Amino acid sequence: MSNNYSELRQDLVSGDWILVAPKRGAKPHTFLRKKARSPAPLKNCPFENILKTHKPIFVYNGGGKNDSWEVVIVENKYPAVVHKNVCAKSFRHGIYSLVGGVGHHNLIVTRDHNRNFAALTSLEANQVFQVFRDRYLMLLNDSCLAYILIFHNWGPDAGATIYHPHYQLIAVPVVPPDVRHSLTGSSNYFKKYKHCVHCDMIKAEKKEGKRIVYENRGAVIIAPFVSREPFELRIFPKKHSPYFENILDTELEDVVSALQLALKRIEKKLGNSDYNFFIHTAPVKEKEKYRHYHWHIEVIPKTNISAGFELGTGIEINVVDPDAAARILRTR
Repeated sequence: MSNNYSELRQDLVSGDWILVAPKRGAKPHTFLRKKARSPAPLKNCPFENILKTHKPIFVYNGGGKNDSWEVVIVENKYPAVVHKNVCAKSFRHGIYSLVGGVGHHNLIVTRDHNRNFAALTSLEANQVFQVFRDRYLMLLNDSCLAYILIFHNWGPDAGATIYHPHYQLIAVPVVPPDVRHSLTGSSNYFKKYKHCVHCDMIKAEKKEGKRIVYENRGAVIIAPFVSREPFELRIFPKKHSPYFENILDTELEDVVSALQLALKRIEKKLGNSDYNFFIHTAPVKEKEKYRHYHWHIEVIPKTNISAGFELGTGIEINVVDPDAAARILRTR
């Protein structure tokens, strides 16, 4: 599209609209981080003696002793939801519906204080995702849960309050609205065309080629045609599967490799931008109901602030044409 032209685009899955307006955004240097990232002092890090300061749920130590841990899962000391060994109850407050905030809020912490996910070795990065998968599988036995989200906030603009690299898992008794919209949209598409919407999207994007950032044997990185944020990326496993927890190790290696590449490109091209990534997968219950869905990872660099128009309409303004974003991130 022309830099002098704006257009509204409707998401093929959710039905949401976004406004692509390149004229407002100017050049890539606009998005560069204004100051260098300053590492937090090691002596102030709450995770350096984590086995003493937190009660571990799971310790990955590569077969060694616990004090040689590589990845550890602990409860968040300041949880959004709390596990109480009882299911959340639904109730009414006048005209309003409520559900108790019962669930799990875990931290998955890697050992090195300074190396984030992009800087891990491929072996270390795969270990992290294997721990994600193992913890996810453990929680599938909790009948109180409806959805499990695994995510990473890197940098203060992305919501990280602790410098030491860590990941979060929040399991809740409801299906979140963003996921619900995606499930409904993919279900409607499947009913109409008898195809997975994400598989068709991957096929169409590979045919056009403009928004493909990278692909390997088992995964592909796309700058979505309907990107809500500048330089937003999605990483899809090529093999159709609704469920992250079912991925095989060989398939996981390809997805993790693609994610690391995506983050390295973002850090290089956007000057170490803060970012979020999260895993969107099908809900934990009624498994047969979601065969149409295709799990994936979304990566959102923090380059933009939602203002009055976005808050008032729900329509995000993306000032970078996704074609241009893909072109920039494709180069080494």
